[in-house]
Amino acid sequence: MIAPKILSVDDSKMIHMVITRAFKSYDVQLFFASNGVEGLAQCTRENPDIVLLDVTMPVMDGVETLSKMKADPVIKDIPVIMLTAEAGRENVVKIAKLGVRDYIIKPFTEQMIVERVGRVIDLQQKGAASAKIKTMEDPSSILVVDDKPAIVEQIKQAVGTAPWKVVGTSQCGEAIDIASKEVPDVILVSLSLPERAAFNFFQMMRANARTKSVPILGMSVKTATEEQSQAQAMGFTGIVTKPIDTNELNFRLTRAMNLDTSMRYFSQEESIQHVRVPNNPNTLVASEITNYIGPKTREMVESGLNRLVLDVSEVAKIDMIVIKLILQVVQSCKELGIKFRVVGSQDFAAQSKGFEETKDLEIYADRPSALAGF
Repeated sequence: MIAPKILSVDDSKMIHMVITRAFKSYDVQLFFASNGVEGLAQCTRENPDIVLLDVTMPVMDGVETLSKMKADPVIKDIPVIMLTAEAGRENVVKIAKLGVRDYIIKPFTEQMIVERVGRVIDLQQKGAASAKIKTMEDPSSILVVDDKPAIVEQIKQAVGTAPWKVVGTSQCGEAIDIASKEVPDVILVSLSLPERAAFNFFQMMRANARTKSVPILGMSVKTATEEQSQAQAMGFTGIVTKPIDTNELNFRLTRAMNLDTSMRYFSQEESIQHVRVPNNPNTLVASEITNYIGPKTREMVESGLNRLVLDVSEVAKIDMIVIKLILQVVQSCKELGIKFRVVGSQDFAAQSKGFEETKDLEIYADRPSALAGF
């Protein structure tokens, strides 16, 4: 199981030291940034499970950083705990309206930061036995609460290729009964249900010992930003916007259920790690691949492997999403001393010459030619 990632964005080295000490006995990956610009770059590159964000920083402060996070479809649902030195009521209310998961007033103890983070992500002591992580090929159950039958059917069709059971209902009361009999792996609930039913339902799920840890995603029309902010502040796992995009839905579901999706892109053949990039990857797909690059390359080195083939032969058109993904893979390989080669079509190779970032990149026409003498 991949250890959860915690990103600390703060210009104080002392705060970073406190956080390092606080989580030293836990199985987590810690990342640090000294301002909002660095923090956003780390969010995009590492896709952390939670961000500890200071309010007052140079270059870009926490408020601006958070607003940019919320505007980015890939990282907008990452839970954020704000750190502030101001304890006044007005400041606390202001922070709450930003859509953060929680806030902590400085100075704070190591115990306090662990306790608050532990409310949001699952913290495991180092060396503790952990259950085998589920993959997207394992059976999972999804409970959908929406008064529009068409939405339930759309979700069933969107996940039809996976061995996932989708159960739909239009009533929150019935959803509670269903969840109490068989706890689902994830719940999707429409935020527009009348009389704030979705928010009341969320509170009841969290108050029940059996369902308090079930991931709950809110479904909302893209323009309904107020209800989305309320849901995020309350602690919903994430937001799926309507009209529903199949790729986004699958990304949110697999992330919420903490499923290992690496087999979509990663495979090992003849002691060589292969990374496959599908055609026309969007930001969600690129983020998903990037999230595995670090752990997978480290696993390679630890197991004695030192060769990687990045296969972009399915990609018809090169763009900045693809370029950033290639550069991330190349950077990870160079940092760990891994030999790498890139496989792509002749057209892709020709297109790559038109970009400064990839003009000098050698691209092989097929796997056999890439593996020759590798």
